[in-house]
Amino acid sequence: MIMMRKKIIRLFLTAIVLTIAVIACCYIVVSVNASGRTYDVVRDVPHNKVGLLLATSPITPAGVHNYYFDNRIKAADELYKAGKVDYIIASGGDYSRTQKNGCDEPKAILDSLVARGVPADRIILDYEGTRTLNSIAKAKEVYGLDSLTLISQEYHNERAIYLADKYSIYAVGYNAKPSPVYSSRIKNTLREFLARVKMFIDVFM
Repeated sequence: MIMMRKKIIRLFLTAIVLTIAVIACCYIVVSVNASGRTYDVVRDVPHNKVGLLLATSPITPAGVHNYYFDNRIKAADELYKAGKVDYIIASGGDYSRTQKNGCDEPKAILDSLVARGVPADRIILDYEGTRTLNSIAKAKEVYGLDSLTLISQEYHNERAIYLADKYSIYAVGYNAKPSPVYSSRIKNTLREFLARVKMFIDVFM
């Protein structure tokens, strides 16, 4: 009985170690793949005809202000005004009727960018961008893009670059600043570890 219990404990610990190793490997592979292709300074970003803004809601599910949204809008505005992109695809979903505190993400992006002086006819609304994978797939299969500039936070840009590679799109990323709320940053970082595992499942299954 004691031997059986020890064997079960060893198997359990082994499973935990392997799970952590897989999660860590997925995270590292994505980061290494994007090395040298994300930028923090707008003048360093190469020109692409299209910037793909990966949407988030201006309000979190908890009903508080989402600084990730603000910073992605600011980044997209900077790229356009610096002449680094000619068009911006606002890729997200309309959750205004399906989620508490949900909103029409592409419309929120449009309104925010127009308020900053970006012409409305330079903004393309994509309502199929409910997942990063969908946003990248549509960029290739519908818009026919072979290159683009991703606009999101660094961790998200890295994952999107990996997906873009799978669709034969050469992508670079302009890194929007993270939230100044540290609890939000920690939560998003932890969630990204699992998001990268799920991405590999989506790509290879």
